[in-house]
Amino acid sequence: MDEKYDVVVLGTGLKECILSGLLSVDGLKVLHMDRNDYYGGESTSLNLNQLWKRLRGDDKPPESLGPSKEYNVDMIPKFMMANGALVRILIRTNVTQYLNFKAVDGSFVYNKKKIYKVPANDVEALKSTLMGLFEKRRARKFFIYIQDYEENDPKSHEGLDLNKITARELISKYGLEDDTVDFLGHALALHKDDSYLDEPAMNTVKRMKLYAESLARFQSGSPYIYPLYGLGELPQGFARLSAVYGGTYMLNKPECKVEFDNNGKAYGVTSEGETAKCKKLVCDPSYLPDKVQKVGRVARAICIMSHPIPDTNDSHSVQLILPQKQLGRKSDMYLFCCSYSHNVAPKGKYIAFVSAEAETDNPETELKPGIDLLGPVDETFFDIYDRYEPINKPEEDNCFISTSYDSTTHFESTVQDVLTMYRKITGKELNLSVDLSAASAASEE
Repeated sequence: MDEKYDVVVLGTGLKECILSGLLSVDGLKVLHMDRNDYYGGESTSLNLNQLWKRLRGDDKPPESLGPSKEYNVDMIPKFMMANGALVRILIRTNVTQYLNFKAVDGSFVYNKKKIYKVPANDVEALKSTLMGLFEKRRARKFFIYIQDYEENDPKSHEGLDLNKITARELISKYGLEDDTVDFLGHALALHKDDSYLDEPAMNTVKRMKLYAESLARFQSGSPYIYPLYGLGELPQGFARLSAVYGGTYMLNKPECKVEFDNNGKAYGVTSEGETAKCKKLVCDPSYLPDKVQKVGRVARAICIMSHPIPDTNDSHSVQLILPQKQLGRKSDMYLFCCSYSHNVAPKGKYIAFVSAEAETDNPETELKPGIDLLGPVDETFFDIYDRYEPINKPEEDNCFISTSYDSTTHFESTVQDVLTMYRKITGKELNLSVDLSAASAASEE
């Protein structure tokens, strides 16, 4: 371990593993360490016994739930956009060879105490029961504008500069009702709150186009895909990638103390009396608590069930978004469900997660609107964790710290953090232009 490295990475969470893989592919000499004896950090997947021990103490789970080893319960449950940045990174790095994906059955939105399928294009808008007849026509016109919009083709802009007008101004041009705006902004563009309405419309239009393109990829009921056996496969896939390109891995390394010189620059990591020297350090917030600040808390309910979520067309896997306005909250609530069809539970069992940014001192009560949609539940676990963001200046201390995972049940914000860190570490943008047909080969329909 007493060697010199370009980068030492601490923690094997998904973000750290993606960066470790990308930096190794770039030809950098990488050492990746973790104080735990398993991959995944906060974003690991647990079997039933591990879940029970972590959230219930030493209890033994009831036999009625089935074999422990057949469970893979994500601690940070998220789906991937089929056309999104994470899938592009997987293809670009060929990590797809280590994973199998399956399309997610359904994408739904909560509106006026009911669950609706999310309409994603002009055809679905006309069929949707979410809107009345006249609203459907207005929504159809808006969807056609989004579908036809091309950044490099001024003819498709209809005289609008989306970098100058706000999302609110664009939407008002079509006279859409508040409930329609709710599902467009939160279930299609995947904004976490309503602040996007006063920001340039371009970002929202790009997000909606990504949703529609992802939906078209696999012709399934949603734009999302998810790995068989859960997300725990992802960090290990990128760890293998790093190893193939010369990266060194050390798990179960106690302490992992970051060493700083007199100028406050990190120059290495010491563990068990040995110091690995490095030019740059990458880590999750837990390794440098003095260089991060708490910015919130995520509350989550993990529910084991013997049936799909009611009113979701018997979908075995589903994302359901509860927009903030529908619940009188400041931010959205997310419902994620997967099952034995993705090999994360025994046959006949479903795992549902209800996630939200904690806004009160009683997060279990906050999650009730989401839990009430699940129907009968075999077991419920509550988990809450603090969210941190870095407050250091990497150019001054050589430390590149990831932000904690948010409450969303999709990977878009996670990947943006990775891309930003990659740019700061390397000084260049990651090229995400890839042949997306390669993903189809890696995906089980």
